[in-house]
Amino acid sequence: MSAGLTPEKLEELLGDPADPANPFGYAAAVAHDEANDAPEHLYEVLRESGFHLNYLPQQWGGAFESFDRSLTLVRAAARRDVRIMPGTMFSIIAATCLQLHGTTAQQERVARILRDGGAVAFALTEADHGSDLLAGQVRLDGAGLLHGEKWLVGNGLRAQAVYVVARTGPRGPGAFTSFLLDLTDGSLDEDDLVRLPAPPITGMRGIDLATLRFDALPVPWDAQVGKEGEGLEVAIRAQQAVRLMSVAGSLGIADTALRLALGFAAERRFGRTTLAATPHTARELATASAALLAADAVALAAARGVHVAPEAFSVWGPAVKHLVAEATEDLLRHCGTVLATRSVLREKAPGDGVFQKLQRDSAVVRVIDASPYANLRSYSGQLPTLLATTDAPDPGTVRRIFALDAELPPYEPARLDLIARGVDPVLGGLPAVAEAARAALDDDTAGLLARLAEAVTALLPESEAARRPGADPNALADLAERYAWLHGAAACVHLWWANRDRPLYGAEAGATGWLRAALAYLLARAEGADPRRYGPHLLPALDVLAALHERQSLFTATPVRLAATLPEAADAQA
Repeated sequence: MSAGLTPEKLEELLGDPADPANPFGYAAAVAHDEANDAPEHLYEVLRESGFHLNYLPQQWGGAFESFDRSLTLVRAAARRDVRIMPGTMFSIIAATCLQLHGTTAQQERVARILRDGGAVAFALTEADHGSDLLAGQVRLDGAGLLHGEKWLVGNGLRAQAVYVVARTGPRGPGAFTSFLLDLTDGSLDEDDLVRLPAPPITGMRGIDLATLRFDALPVPWDAQVGKEGEGLEVAIRAQQAVRLMSVAGSLGIADTALRLALGFAAERRFGRTTLAATPHTARELATASAALLAADAVALAAARGVHVAPEAFSVWGPAVKHLVAEATEDLLRHCGTVLATRSVLREKAPGDGVFQKLQRDSAVVRVIDASPYANLRSYSGQLPTLLATTDAPDPGTVRRIFALDAELPPYEPARLDLIARGVDPVLGGLPAVAEAARAALDDDTAGLLARLAEAVTALLPESEAARRPGADPNALADLAERYAWLHGAAACVHLWWANRDRPLYGAEAGATGWLRAALAYLLARAEGADPRRYGPHLLPALDVLAALHERQSLFTATPVRLAATLPEAADAQA
């Protein structure tokens, strides 16, 4: 079933999550969460369906076709329980590293493990150093013995192999080398490798996170992956694309949270009308809807962009991760305002208490691969040079990224780089598209586009000021955050322009309401302002997503039909 697995088939397989009797629904997810148990039956069914093969390259026996396809597939599952990601896809980072610099034998071994539903752990961070990767102390000594401790290792308890980045030199990025430790072939003495459950986390409860302690573990000579000293570089490159799967988790959380809030507001009576019809609630729901529209459009563009311009992803990847994670947190806050007391009750809450789980899970997704500051810092230093580039990108390249009917080239992870190369196809391509688009837009949306163009132009002098002696020490990080919101706004413009002849978000072809709402939201965030101040501009977002909700469709640019609501489930919820 793997090659033919689609979001629609996955929806049919997993059923209506609102059905309290569904073993893969909200009620079951909350029950597992309350018990600190992983949803093992859900993992099993997903593996049987071939879901886990959708991040493995086809030459490894996987079913991966494109990131935009996998993004939607993962999101359809994650809207039920985001823990499907660690349960089935945590090995994606190690697999990508092996694609980049593993030997044929190492790749074949890992492919075999993952095809069979096993796990390969990725051991990079350490408790005492967190995101300060250059300070890592796990080391391989001259006798080939591994010492130290890695923490929060995904699937570290059940993994059949571990990809570990260890210190082999005194200092600098070149002081780290990677090793693939096979835990099944008898070549390693597991008495020298202690696997312990990691400290409990508040969200994504029950997932497999481990502390791995290496006590003079002998490492076979052929366990080294790639060249000595390139371990950290490859790990960082691999994480650029992997963050796209992370945003799928955030989008799944956001989809469910907004669906709960919309359903509650439509049914709840407030005087002679519904709660949804009151101006304050409508504004809260519109703000949440605009946040989701923006996050979806930005994630979709990035999922296509990594095929066309992977050399840009040392900046593009973390910028998208920041935007989607922060927009999801904002969406949860506004949905919580609508749900009010129902958002904090542990019983009789919408979705049988799932909203609190969404909040906890989102907080984990936000930091699981890097803290927000570490994420911004990872690309802030590149912005002055990138923004100073005056060349325009090839229009054909830009269209290939954003036109949803354009065929994507194969994904080439070898083109990922530590430094963004060439022209930014999103901001660099904005002037040409903006000039042509203004004439086709209504006055309100055209005005927002003009403000976006002005804000983008101001980024270069802002970056120059951030590097001057005596500048605010937070200036570069602030610039990186502003860049993320403006880069996202530009991606929305490109997506609308390249697809103005086809329906997006269930609206008529060329409809501008969703674009106006997304631009208003993203510009407000770039300005550090409360998006609600642009309330009238945000209202079309509510109209668009409320219509998709009514049609039981996923909240995405190319809507996916969701599992039909079962009559008995609706009766039970009433």
